[in-house]
Amino acid sequence: MAQVEEIRTYIQEGMPCQTLEVEGDGRHFQALVVSGVFAGMNRVQRQQRVFQCLGGRVDSGEIHALSMRTYTPEEWRELQHG
Repeated sequence: MAQVEEIRTYIQEGMPCQTLEVEGDGRHFQALVVSGVFAGMNRVQRQQRVFQCLGGRVDSGEIHALSMRTYTPEEWRELQHG
């Protein structure tokens, strides 16, 4: 089973991230991903981009579930500073 650090590494190696937080229990994971790559993408496109970083690990069942919040750096700054 994939672990938190492995998922973090897969995402970091697959795309530049300004902020990346991953938590989970060994099968179910949550990720916060902030990347300029997301500019101009809708929510589904952003999630697909993160899943690309994980290769076939979700389809194979190695990662059972990954919920994620995805933001551009500008969106993240707005959320942080209200």
